[in-house]
Amino acid sequence: MSSTNDTGIVADRTSGRTGRTHRYRSLVGVGLLAALVAVVATTLAAALARAAGVDFEIPDGGEKIPLGGFAFVTGVFSVVGVVIAVAFLRWSARPADRFVWTTVALTAISMVPPLLSGADAATVAALLALHLVPAAVMIPTLARSLRARTG
Repeated sequence: MSSTNDTGIVADRTSGRTGRTHRYRSLVGVGLLAALVAVVATTLAAALARAAGVDFEIPDGGEKIPLGGFAFVTGVFSVVGVVIAVAFLRWSARPADRFVWTTVALTAISMVPPLLSGADAATVAALLALHLVPAAVMIPTLARSLRARTG
C-alpha cells in the first residue's frame, strides 16, 4: 500500500516540474521569436535610414556602423531581455510588472551613448529611434507572455 502513495507523490513532483519547465520553454520560445522579429525590424529600419541619407558615422575613429552591427547588437540584447524575463518568472511574485519597469529603465539608459557619441544630429536621431524599435517589439511581447504564465 505504501508503494501506491509513493507513486502518487513522485507523479505530483514530476508533473509540477514538467509544468514549470513548460512555462519557461514556452516563454523562451516566444522571446526568441520576438528577438528575431526585433532583429529584422531594426535592421530594416537602419537600412531605410541609411537610404534616407543617415551615414551612422561615429566621430571617434570615423567608422560607420554596418547593418550587420545593428542586427548583432539587437539580437544579443534581445536575448538578454529573454533571460531577464525568465529570471523574473522564476523569482518574482509579479514578473510582468518587474520586467516592464526594468526593461523600460534599461531602454532609457541605452539612449545615453548615442547622445554622447558626438555624431551628427541625423545619426543621433536615427540611433535613438533604433533603440526604440526592438524595445517596442520585445517589451510588450514578453510582458504579455509573462502575464499569461502567471495568472
